[in-house]
Amino acid sequence: MIPAAALTALAAFPALAHAEGGVIRHGEGKFPISTAVEVPAGATTIYLSGMGAPVQDKTAPPKSLEAYGDTRAQTLASLQRIEGELKKLNLTMGDVVQMHIYMVADPRTKQLDFDGMMKAYTQYFGTEKQPNLPVRSAFAVAQLANPGWLIEIEVTAVRTPKK
Repeated sequence: MIPAAALTALAAFPALAHAEGGVIRHGEGKFPISTAVEVPAGATTIYLSGMGAPVQDKTAPPKSLEAYGDTRAQTLASLQRIEGELKKLNLTMGDVVQMHIYMVADPRTKQLDFDGMMKAYTQYFGTEKQPNLPVRSAFAVAQLANPGWLIEIEVTAVRTPKK
C-alpha cells in the first residue's frame, strides 16, 4: 500500500518525470524541454564543444551567411554534427541532458529566428522516435566566432552504467 503522503506528493506533480536508463527528466509540459534532469550515480558525463553549421554552399563567399544558410538550416546542420560526434562516442541524441544554444540575429531581419531554430530542434528532440528532452537555454549573443554563423550549440550528454 502506498502511504497517503506519497500519493499526495505524486498528485502534486502529475507530469513529474520520464526516466530512461536511470536518467530522470522532469517535464516542462507542452514546451519541448525538460525543466530538470537527474543523472544517476556512476554515469559518465560527456561535454561536447560548441558546434556551428558546416558550410552548406561552397560557391558562396567564405564565412558569409550565404555559405551557412538561415537559422533553421544552421540549427539542423549543427545538430547533425552533434549527432555525428555523439555516434563516435557510442551515444545518441537521446543521451543529451543539457543544451545551450547561442543565437545571433539574422542581419537581414535584425531578429532572432527562434521559430526556425525550434523547427530544426523538434526534428531531434521530443519525437516519437527520440522522446528524451534536455534542459535547454537559448541565448541571444552579439556575434559568434564565425561571422557566417547564426547559431552555435553546445551539449552535455551522459553515459549510464550498463545493467
